Amino acid sequence: MLDRYGRSITYLRVSVTELCNLRCRYCMPADGIKKKDHENMLSEEELIRALRVAASCGIRKLRITGGEPLVKKNIISICQQAAAVEGIEELCITTNGLLLPQLAAPLRQAGVSRINMSLDTLDPDKYRYISRVGSLEQALAGLEAALAVGFEKIKINTVLIGGFNDEEIPDLAELTRRYPIDLRFIELMPMYDSGDFGPEAFIPCASVLDRLPEAEQAEQDGGVAKLYRLPGSQGNIGLISPVSAHFCAECNRLRLTADGKLKPCLHAPTEYSIKGLDEEGMRRQFEAAILGKPQWHGELSATSRSQAGRNMNQIGG
Repeated sequence: MLDRYGRSITYLRVSVTELCNLRCRYCMPADGIKKKDHENMLSEEELIRALRVAASCGIRKLRITGGEPLVKKNIISICQQAAAVEGIEELCITTNGLLLPQLAAPLRQAGVSRINMSLDTLDPDKYRYISRVGSLEQALAGLEAALAVGFEKIKINTVLIGGFNDEEIPDLAELTRRYPIDLRFIELMPMYDSGDFGPEAFIPCASVLDRLPEAEQAEQDGGVAKLYRLPGSQGNIGLISPVSAHFCAECNRLRLTADGKLKPCLHAPTEYSIKGLDEEGMRRQFEAAILGKPQWHGELSATSRSQAGRNMNQIGG
């Protein structure tokens, strides 16, 4: 289905939970969030109904997110049913990786073809700092588990934070030589304000190329990341720049929150509720969300905050 600006909306990011086993400083409070009542969240039945409707409206790619989706007790069942929805061609999941040693194989068997794993540093102390409670050793064990079961594609997502991990850019990029993975640097977005990040934290993705002079432009794949490659590497380096060079004109996605709200744009407050609706009611809301998608998300910077109205863990990373 086309929106008002001629963009074909084919990609739905689906949050299955707001909860997480980490407390990353750019995403959620140190003490976590208050768990919402079960009746206020989408049930598994409602979620799969929504995915059928989404497919009927032209959605072809699904990405399961959270919070941390792997803490969801019925995540394997959700993935099995999502992969079986007629019209869905690709099922992906974004995770911090800590639970992949136990769940990588069941996820692959359930129909998940691609994994995106968040990893912001290779320094154990800095990993503990940014995540507040996490272990780099656990995260790397998750990466090894994902590699072992043979997902079609594995991508590492690194939030680029000036003064925190910009000195690690060469070390992080080296992962593409060591493993058959892609690494994507994503600009820090001015959403959750933990007080930890001042203006110096918001650095453009162009700074990655300054630290990787040997990187060469790679064949582009039609996604939002600009792709580069190091000599001798097994995967690409992607630069995603929602702040310094937005890609709204090519945006093909909607987001569905765990409490049943469709968001046409990550950084806009507008939401369309599907909770409690039958398929026809959901279809009307999907159509309204697609037609209500804004042309762009507005200015984003250290002083121009996102208008999302929620923390990232409440939307879906």
